[in-house]
Amino acid sequence: QVQLVESGGGLVQAGGSLRLSCAASRRTFSSYAMGWFRQAPGKEREFVAYISWSGTWSGFRLYYADSVKGRFTISRDNAKNTVYLQMNSLKPEDTAVYYCAAGSVASTRAEYDYWGQGTQVTVSS
Repeated sequence: QVQLVESGGGLVQAGGSLRLSCAASRRTFSSYAMGWFRQAPGKEREFVAYISWSGTWSGFRLYYADSVKGRFTISRDNAKNTVYLQMNSLKPEDTAVYYCAAGSVASTRAEYDYWGQGTQVTVSS
């Protein structure tokens, strides 16, 4: 069992930045692919970004939704059992509850094994 706890959400003006953190409870964190998803009111949960569990000489495998590409950056610190989502140039349409997830395979689908409780991000215009 892996427990995930997100933090860093809040209220920010359009154009601003936030950094979300997701702390995992297990020392085997490094063996999990990590993803970020979000869900706005009245909408389905959607993929934001993922980072693979392992890296090569060129780094971890990263993937972003088109809507956040160039503005958001996902990263991980295996020593701290934490994954981050740096969000820049925020837009009102980024307003949602953001969830981190852990699984054996990095995927754009919500098929991860473990989920956090979510953190609210609100972007005002």
